[in-house]
Parts: sequence; C-alpha cells; structure tokens
Amino acid sequence: DPTSAEELDVAAMTELRSAVAEQAAAERHVIAAVADARRSGMSWAAVGDLVGTSGEAARQRYQRLIA
Repeated sequence: DPTSAEELDVAAMTELRSAVAEQAAAERHVIAAVADARRSGMSWAAVGDLVGTSGEAARQRYQRLIA
C-alpha cells in the first residue's frame, strides 16, 4: 500500500492537467497568429518584438511550424 506521501493529490493533479491543456491551446493560438501575421506581410523582426524575442529567434521557432 502507498504511504500518504506517495498518494496523488487529485485536486492538484486536475489543476496541473488543466493548466497544461491551457498552455497547449495558447501555443496553438500563437502559432496561428504568427502564421496570419506572416501571410499579411509582417516581418520576422516585428513578430519577434510581439512575442518577446528577436526576429531571428522568432523565425527559428515558428517558421517550420507555419510552413
């Protein structure tokens, strides 16, 4: 039998699972927004400014995801 220290806290597990799902949904939203921005002619430098990185870092992160 597991000890009380080894038992999972169901509420904490549920909250964490929900937070991970929200994070994944937010990342999909950002990828879609980057794709729309690039299709509309936005530069990688501008995308980088908006996502908090350099343009080159934004290009490296998102280019393959929106191709």
